[in-house]
Order: sequence, then structure tokens, then C-alpha cells
Amino acid sequence: MSAKEDAKGRRPGKGKAKWIRILLGVGYWVQGFRCFPWMAVNFFLKDSVKVDSSTLQILQNSVNLPMVGKPIYGVVSDAVYISGQHRVPYIAIGAFLQAVSWLTIVILSQSNISIVTLSLYLLLSNLGASVAEVANDAIVAEMGKSENSQSASSGELQSFVWMASSVGGVLGNLLGGAAIDRFSPQSMFIFFGLLLVLQFLITISVPERSLNLPKSPSNVGIRKQLSELSAALQKPEIAYSIAWFAASYAIIPALTGTMFFYQTQYLKIDAAVLGISKVFGQVVTLLWGIIYNRSLKSVQPRKLIETIQATMAVFMISDVLFVKGIYRQMGVPDSIYIVVFSGVLEVLFFFKILPFSILIAQLCPRGCEGSLMAFVMSAVALAFIVSGYLGVALASYLGVTGNDFSGLPLGLLIQAVCTFLPLFSSSWIPDQKSKTRTE
Repeated sequence: MSAKEDAKGRRPGKGKAKWIRILLGVGYWVQGFRCFPWMAVNFFLKDSVKVDSSTLQILQNSVNLPMVGKPIYGVVSDAVYISGQHRVPYIAIGAFLQAVSWLTIVILSQSNISIVTLSLYLLLSNLGASVAEVANDAIVAEMGKSENSQSASSGELQSFVWMASSVGGVLGNLLGGAAIDRFSPQSMFIFFGLLLVLQFLITISVPERSLNLPKSPSNVGIRKQLSELSAALQKPEIAYSIAWFAASYAIIPALTGTMFFYQTQYLKIDAAVLGISKVFGQVVTLLWGIIYNRSLKSVQPRKLIETIQATMAVFMISDVLFVKGIYRQMGVPDSIYIVVFSGVLEVLFFFKILPFSILIAQLCPRGCEGSLMAFVMSAVALAFIVSGYLGVALASYLGVTGNDFSGLPLGLLIQAVCTFLPLFSSSWIPDQKSKTRTE
């Protein structure tokens, strides 16, 4: 190659990396910052709409139903091009839908908004978030399959977007905890809606050709894309991995709504403490991304996932001791426990996603990255919904309500046992190390 050709080869690569990091950095940062308005939603439902703990948890999980449709959005984004582009337009559409939903909630909540109407617009918001996340995840997966993208294939791009999301989460929870006592929920919704408008404007200013994504045939139809997705899911190493990963979440009866009421109603924990707890968790998440990128990329994904699963169960057993007042008797304030242990446990659920997404990106056949990654996240979303409904059923069975928490320790113990169970079938995950491409 001549020097001129070499120079041409380098400059587009640097430009590509710049635009990809801008697009994905903003996208994943906003994705992490979504905790900001959702903290306001929880208090708005509890204090203004006066819902009970079971209703709150049912709503929290039901509005996530659009996340289950991610495979459809992935297939469409893989196969249907808009003005010759099939990633950036979908990120813009997702940001637009979210902005419309949050700003509309602000307008309607000036009067007595019904829980049904609120749920519909929260569904619309999550639909937009799902579409944007699918397109963002597909770009990450495509770069992970690109032979010329050493950084992406070695996990650096995955770690970058993980850290961008974590930074957004840290800031969102920090500002949310401080703002919830100073501003109305509507003010927080307006702020996030305007932030989404800004993301929309940034996204439409990025031409997809500047990203230099791996080329795929533009005439591939949805039927063809579905066929390729079906073929990928028939591969045992992919099918078994996804099945185990989703089941490892679904089998755990989540008690998030109950714990929220226990902390705010029974313990009278201030909203700022809950915000700091979430910030602490997001900082831990950020550190996890850095540590993984520097030290753990060569560790077998199965070993990492097993370790995280076992750690989750240990933290849940710790919650049993917390609710029984053992730590309080030892002199540990409730607020300190909530900030540290509860903050870490909340994000531990997501630690498995980083090594698993890198594993799936390696196993994914070229051409259906968006579809397969969307299917994975859809399976996880459905698993979380099932987990939430199981948690409501468990709380109801044990007689746990917003005013009676006597059965909560037993519920948390059952939750811990269910978390241990998937470890007995972890052999479904391929026993291979993350590979770093050097081609």
C-alpha cells in the first residue's frame, strides 16, 4: 500500500471512532439517565395517585412490555432502511417518542391524570427507549463483528457504552434524589423531555455513513432477516445460553415494590438517601465496567456469570438480616445499609449482562446482530416482568402489604434460594474465553 492509501485508511478510521463514540455515548448516557424521571414516577404514584405496593410493582413491570418486542424492532432495523440508513433513524425515532410521552404526561398531569392514561404514556416512553436501545445495541454488535475494529471486538466498545450508561445513571440518581424534595415530578419530567429533544437533534446530525458500519445487503427483507434469526437461535450454544440467562432472572421473585414501601413507609427513609443509594450502585457499575475492561476480559464468561449469580444470592440473604433488624442491633444505621448493600444489590442484577453480551456478540452470525441482540434483551425484559409478577404473587401469598411487613424476611429468603437454583444448570453457557481479534 502507498503512503497516500495508508493515510486514507487512517483518517476515516479516526473519524468513524469519533462519530460512533458521540452517537453511542449520548445514547447510552441518556439510557442510564432514565432513572431520573422514573424516581419521580415512583413517588408520584405513591404520594399523589396513592397506589399500594402491589399495584406499584405491577405497573412498574407492565409498562416494560414494549421491551419484549425488541426482536421485532431489531428485525425491522436490520431489514428496513430509511433514506439509506438503518440504525441512526431508529435512534432518532426512539428519542422522539420518549420526548413526546414525557412532555405529554406533564401537560395531562396538571389535572387529575388517571393511572390508565399515565400507564399508556409510560408504555409509549418505553417503546421509544426500546427502539433506540435496539439500534444502539446493534451498532455495538456490528462493530464487535467487524474485522477491522480491534477495540470493539476485544470488548472496549462494550465497556465504553457500559460506562456511559453508568455515568448517566450516577448523575440521574444523584440529581433525582436531590430534586425529588425540591421540585415537583412534573418539573423532572419536563427536564428529561427536553434532554430527549436534545438527543434527537444530536442524532439526526450524525450521518450514518460516517460510522463506516459493516456493509450488509440493503435488499434483505424482513422474511429473510427472520429466517437468519431463526437459524442463529437454532445453534445450541446460542439457544441454551439465552434460555439459561433469561431463566436466571425469571426464576427470582422480585420484591422491589415491597422494598420501596418498606424503606419509605416503614423505615421513613428520605428520598435523598434512596438517591444516594442508587448513585452508589451506579458508581459500582462504572467501576465494574472499568475492572472488566482492564482485567476480566480473558476470564471465561461462564465463570464470571456464576460468580455474580452467587453474589446476588448472598446479598439477598443479607437483606433478610437487615429486615430482621440484625444490622441495626450491631449499630449499623438503616440509611448506611440501604446506601451500600441495597445500592449494590440493585445493580448486581445487571452485572451479568456485560460478559454475556460480549459472548453473544462473538457467537452471533454476521448480518443479524441487531435481531439477535434485540432477542436477548427482549428475553431479559420478559424475564424481569415474570420476576416482578412472581414477586407480587409471593408478597400476596405471605400477606405482605404496604402496612404489614411481617412476612418480608421469609419472602427475601425464598428469593435468595431461587437465585441459587440457576447455578446448577450453568453448564448451558459455553465454556469458552472471550476472544480478542487481532486480524
